[in-house]
Amino acid sequence: MFSSPFPDVEIPDVSLYEYLFGGLEEAELDRIALVDGVSGAETDYRTLVAQTNALAGAVAAQGLGVHGVAAILCPNVPAFAVVFHGLLRAGATVTTVNSLYTADEIALQLADAGAEWLFTVSALLPAAREAAARAGIPADRLVVLDGADGHPSLRDLLTAGAPAPDISFDSSTHVAVLPYSSGTTGRPKGVMLSHRNLIANAEQSRGLLKVTPEDRLLALLPFFHIYGLTVLLNLALRQRACLVTMPKFELAEFLRIIQDQKCSYLFIAPPVAVALSKHPMVADYDLSSVHTTLSGAAPLDGALGTQLAERLGCRVLQGYGMTEMSPVSHLIPVDATDVPVSSVGYTVPNMDCRLVDPATGEEIEVPPEGVSAPGHLLCRGPNVMLGYLNRPEETTDTLDADGFLHTGDIATVRADGVVTIVDRLKELIKYKGYQIAPAELEALLLTHPGIADAAVIGTPDADGQEVPMAFVVRQPGDEGGRLDEAAVMDYVAAKVAPFKKIRRVEFIDAVPKSSSGKILRRMLKTAGAAAG
Repeated sequence: MFSSPFPDVEIPDVSLYEYLFGGLEEAELDRIALVDGVSGAETDYRTLVAQTNALAGAVAAQGLGVHGVAAILCPNVPAFAVVFHGLLRAGATVTTVNSLYTADEIALQLADAGAEWLFTVSALLPAAREAAARAGIPADRLVVLDGADGHPSLRDLLTAGAPAPDISFDSSTHVAVLPYSSGTTGRPKGVMLSHRNLIANAEQSRGLLKVTPEDRLLALLPFFHIYGLTVLLNLALRQRACLVTMPKFELAEFLRIIQDQKCSYLFIAPPVAVALSKHPMVADYDLSSVHTTLSGAAPLDGALGTQLAERLGCRVLQGYGMTEMSPVSHLIPVDATDVPVSSVGYTVPNMDCRLVDPATGEEIEVPPEGVSAPGHLLCRGPNVMLGYLNRPEETTDTLDADGFLHTGDIATVRADGVVTIVDRLKELIKYKGYQIAPAELEALLLTHPGIADAAVIGTPDADGQEVPMAFVVRQPGDEGGRLDEAAVMDYVAAKVAPFKKIRRVEFIDAVPKSSSGKILRRMLKTAGAAAG
């Protein structure tokens, strides 16, 4: 077992609201907390706290409290922070929904989470309205933040005039947020993260990242993703920094916002690193305000990280984690030396880790010098989830009796504690930071009347991104090939969010499986690589 080289941090036994806003001093209230990157509209901390309390009072007056669940389907706009923290202030549990989800996918999450309210924006209303109806959420509990006929708006709630409620709960067991993750395998599951989990991860991270009140952080990574929620939204507010929101990625607008808002700290995923490193448009903008870039959500190639650092003249860091760890377990500290950007840095404070040989189950020792043998990475700490919602078996499979989370990733550890992720045990496909469960796509493919069997793997595209590739067995009688590649891809694309789309199709005679019926994905990966 190895632990963080940094001393433990104290984790306050309070609610997330109290942790973020309880210590605000008078001089801090007039600092700018949020900027709408598109319009430039500003929200100071005084207004943010007032609106958070107003929203909490409005929903509490209508019965939403400690035992309630509300969903947020919303891009990165300043109102997200008001709604999210207002709901938590009322004692509710919040489930964050991917803005790219179809009505089917939204409805499944709402039903599984037991959501009674849904907060969205008019641009997403068609899918939200259909999903809410199917989940039994009435029109007066479907809040359209920017307004829509037949539904309450954010303004309606903020002007209701009800005081924020007096509530009480155990911060270590009360579920604050319920993001959905596929974990190491299977369909998405609700990850139960307590107030203490979220507070712990902010405390574990902030000393290593050293965000200051003078920093302006560009919030491109979606708040519905735990990376954006913890490392951007909560950490920035805790540090009294300024968060500049951006609802979707468009390179020219991304660069303009950095330049005009003088953003100093960028939090990105590897596809954005590619654009910043290689696109000629970058040279047309003044990005000199950027001093640090942190990449997460998917592996960052070391050469790419070095190229990015040289082009922007900034530090480039990498981090690692999982939704199930709130999410950060490893970080390259902002002031680190001799830590390669291809690594994920050190274990964060208050965490223990183990490396286990995936074949034998034996412990892999940290070497006195050099780098260890690769092993399955297990992590334990106060940021590790309570478990999966209503999934006791999956929880037991992921969290062992000693409290270690089985990440499904293969890592090495250097003698000084630097960790590098080298492979994945799990079968998840990571496309631009999004998780895609092959089993979900396989189940969908098998609903096509022309498909007898199917398997899905991740395979690199021309840009080096891992994309879903389907191996399809046609139904008997279709020897003429009436079912073609385009038909398969179109069938899936019509039923899933864009990032889950099948990008390549290979027709085969049979899906290779073990004697127990498990798909032999390594054989398929070899076949996929051979197919180009």
